This record gives sequence, structure tokens and C-alpha cells, in this order.
Amino acid sequence: MLRLSALGDVCNLVPTVRALQRQWPEARITWIVGKAEHSLLAGLSGVELVVYDKASGLAGMRALWRELGDTRFDVLLHMQQALRASVLSLGLKADVRVGYDKARAKDAQHWFTHHQLAPHPRAHVLESFLDFARLLGVEDLSLAWDLPIPAAAREEARALTLGSPYLLMSPCANPRLRNFRNWSAEGYAAVVQHAWEQHGLKTVLTGGGSTQEREMGARIQALCPDEAVIDAIGATSLKGLLALIDAARAVIAPDSGPVHMANALNTPTVGLYATTNPDRAAPYRWREFVVNRYPEAVRTYLHKDPETIPWGQRVRHPDAMSLIHADDVIERLEAVLQHAAAPPPDKDA
Repeated sequence: MLRLSALGDVCNLVPTVRALQRQWPEARITWIVGKAEHSLLAGLSGVELVVYDKASGLAGMRALWRELGDTRFDVLLHMQQALRASVLSLGLKADVRVGYDKARAKDAQHWFTHHQLAPHPRAHVLESFLDFARLLGVEDLSLAWDLPIPAAAREEARALTLGSPYLLMSPCANPRLRNFRNWSAEGYAAVVQHAWEQHGLKTVLTGGGSTQEREMGARIQALCPDEAVIDAIGATSLKGLLALIDAARAVIAPDSGPVHMANALNTPTVGLYATTNPDRAAPYRWREFVVNRYPEAVRTYLHKDPETIPWGQRVRHPDAMSLIHADDVIERLEAVLQHAAAPPPDKDA
């Protein structure tokens, strides 16, 4: 398998790995993955993880080709729609190379594969990954993750929260050019205040150590009671973040790795979506609890009908997330907490 990035995508891919393992328990599965993504997936049962650091460029590719030079794969599942990954695939020995159909392939990926997936218009990312298992004839496509969380990571989380019940909030998406997925500090602060006053839940702020993320965290904290916020921005490993998410009452974040990590752990999740299409990229098991302002953003900033634009097109406008209001998020938070607290249905009823 070849899928280098990103954190959310590799989380969405794990159910495909588990489906392959159920179908062929003796099969050897090798997954070529990015450096940060390896930190998240380390210890994934039954899988050999091979790291390619994208920063290493062609030299890193050559090193990986040498590392796998004596290995010939029966099937290469080319699951990364990027030219870099396609070039990397050229140095791997495989009898069969499977990639996306032309409608979903990007950067001419179909030129680098022997077989393409059957068309699957308007597919969620997780379903697109499962299409690789479908093509190979896998019958049981039920969802399973079983992401490993080591004891040290759980201790890392406990040291930050000191046993207090909490909501986890990851306010920023990946700080890259024209991402525009971040909501406002004022909106987040209103939700923090509500969770504290109505449920006695502290809010743990998480994220990387970038200036943008630290500044967002500081703005949120300045608008909230000191006792309502635990600042963990830049303070955890990826496994530590997994442990924090696993123990949280709920997670709130824009379209980013943490909502998909929470989905993988089945932690109640409220995703905030205006610039990306939640029908394609929402946390899969918690889709009904998404705050969805994507159709409105398409009409407002692209001046188009959402039904007529390419599947997965982003709204790259800095004001798109302002279409989400604090009341929207609070209502979804209340709904997801109520859902999580409800007893499971009586199967005999």
C-alpha cells in the first residue's frame, strides 16, 4: 500500500487495512507512509510500516527503493493522488498496480497503474479507500480501526487533564497557504463557555506548535474563564493526542486530522465544515453531527449551485467559515453529547 499523507486520510484508510486482514489473515501488508503519519500509526497490528519522509525528496526515494529492492509485491495499492507518490511507485516492484479511476485520479495517476477502480461518483474519502478492497473481492467491509495507544501516551494525557472531564477542541487546521478552514476565536470561546457553564466540562485546546495555532489558543483563552481551559497546544505527541481524544467527552474541530482521529476512536465528534464538502470528508461515523455551511459557502463565494460543481471542490475564501455561528456549534454539541449518553437500543425490543 502506498499512502503517505495526511493524518485524517490515513485514519480513513485503516478500515481498508482491517478488511484486507479479515479476508486474508496470512497476507503480508506493507504500508509506505509519511513520517508524521508513521508516528500516529506506529504499532498498527499486522502491518509493516515503511517511512518515506517527503522532505527527503529524490534521495529519500532512492533510499526507500534500496530498502525494498529485494521485495516484490503481488499487488501495489496506489492510494495517493499525487505526482510525488506516483514517481515513488516507479521504483517499487509489483506484479499488479491498482489506482483510482480517471474521474478520481489526480496528477495523471492512472498512467502509473495497471488497473483502475470502478467509478464511484460522490464517494466519501473512506468509501474511496474501501473501493480498493472491493476491487480485490473483499466481502466483509465492516468498519474497524483498533489504533494502538501506548501506556506512555495515556499517561501523557492524564498529566495534562488531571482526571477532569473535558471537551477537546483543536481549533486550527493545517497552517498552509489558502487553507481557510479555521473558525473564529470568539466562536470557539462561546462554545468553551457553554461547555463549562452547562456541563462542567473543561476544554482542552490542542494543536501543533505553529505561531498561528499558539496565537489562536491565546485568543480563545483570553475570552474564557481561566479554569475552563487547559492549553495543550504544542504540548503533546501524536500518540498523546490520540489518548486525549480517546478520553474526551467530545471533540470539536474543523476539517483536519483530529476529527478523523476522533472518528477512528469513536469519540463523539462535531466537525465544522464550510470550505470543504462534508459529504466527502466529514468524520464518517459522526456525519449527522457536522455543522454544514458548505452549500451556503458555495452559493455565497463561488456563486454556483452546490449540485453543479466538481465533487470535493473547496471554497477558498477567507470569510467562508464565518457562516458558522456559535449557536450552530452549541446545538450540535448538545446533540452529540445527548446521543453519547443515550443507552444502546434493546436488540430484543
